[in-house]
Amino acid sequence: MAKARTPILSFILGAVRLAAPAQAETLTDALAGAYLNSNILDQQQALLRAADEDVASAVAALRPIINYSASVTAVSPTPPTGNDVTASLGVSATFLLYDFGASQLAIKQLDETVLATRDALIGVEQDILLRAVAAFIGVRQAESLIALNEANVRLITQELRASEDRFDVGQVTRTDVSIAQARLAAARAGLAAQQGGLVRAREEYKAAGGRYPGVLTAPRSTPAVPETLAAAKAVARDRHPDIASAQHQVAAAEIGLSRAEASLLPRLSGTASAGLDQDGDTSGSIGLSLSGPIYQGGALTSAVRKVSAQRDASRSGLLSTVLNVEQNVGNAWANLAVAVASLEANDRQVAAAQLALDGLREELRLGARTTLEVLDQEQELLDARTDRVNTENDRLLAVYSLLESIGLLTVEHLGLNVPAFDPEAYYNAVRGAPTVRVSPEGEKLDRVLRAIGRAE
Repeated sequence: MAKARTPILSFILGAVRLAAPAQAETLTDALAGAYLNSNILDQQQALLRAADEDVASAVAALRPIINYSASVTAVSPTPPTGNDVTASLGVSATFLLYDFGASQLAIKQLDETVLATRDALIGVEQDILLRAVAAFIGVRQAESLIALNEANVRLITQELRASEDRFDVGQVTRTDVSIAQARLAAARAGLAAQQGGLVRAREEYKAAGGRYPGVLTAPRSTPAVPETLAAAKAVARDRHPDIASAQHQVAAAEIGLSRAEASLLPRLSGTASAGLDQDGDTSGSIGLSLSGPIYQGGALTSAVRKVSAQRDASRSGLLSTVLNVEQNVGNAWANLAVAVASLEANDRQVAAAQLALDGLREELRLGARTTLEVLDQEQELLDARTDRVNTENDRLLAVYSLLESIGLLTVEHLGLNVPAFDPEAYYNAVRGAPTVRVSPEGEKLDRVLRAIGRAE
């Protein structure tokens, strides 16, 4: 009997062949591709640079602000003085002298915000790498299930041929043949479903890593994980980016409260100006100004209370984040333990199902078993092997999920050979609020921008 192929199967197989590149790829390749091709990571890095610029703006507020002004005015009719055109040119400067540390507190608060944003970026990096792991596993899982279902189709096809041969010589009835035909149709439907799953898995791989997969090779080993749950939670408390980000948010809120209290105090500023008119006459001035609130209807004290409440909220958020991280570590640890235990049970199940099938086939040959019994056992063996494939992939994903839950699923920890993003390069270039293309610091900033492909 020739093996039939449905139009949808032909379409799916053709699409897979057209999309698949020839080179073999490892999980490390998939992780590197996801890191290099992630638009989400680019977005978060840009947001970090924006936070860096907030620090630069706060630093600039401590420096003099210098402005110029120029004007020319024509008067009609001509005034008695005979000057129908007046002109002036002036320069003015204002600069902060003392504000009880409020401006310095602003810089420190924004520094903490930058550090929190950096840790948030690491969290995004972990999400991207874990998605790449899941996509890699998904493609390999789909390919393995297709191989199992193809083998099952071939096996049932052989059983159907044998049933037809036995029917021709009167050893079985038409019912036995019909049962085999029904099982073959079901097996082909299952194969078509798995082929569709492979196409979806390949699309997820492309979305996660920026390209379709080639021939994926199984990982030879997995990264080391802590030996105990307590050790894993200890690492998470020390290394997880969500906890670190929440800690910096608390620090920023603490500084924000001090900053709000400082806003109740006066500010001392200096002013200077110089001017020149159309007659060549010059003028100039220099002065000091002291300003501060006297009464604003309670708005300032309300602002202080609001910042205090936000500080309390950030503290509670930190405690909640620690609990959530520890819970995720516990869940990931349990998933890994279940996968490891299930894998051992699956191995025994596959071995037992294979022995049972071998025995039933021999008994069928002797006439002690029916075709239906053999087909049922073949389905049980297929189910056992399918469970074995799924559990092995669950174990692999659980290892990387545990790494993500403790904060170690990063380019640095995995040792990926990619140009890792340096969060300090841009920060160090802009923290002094350089004037681009004018100061030496600005030239340094230009080099950093060119390195990350953002210079015009």
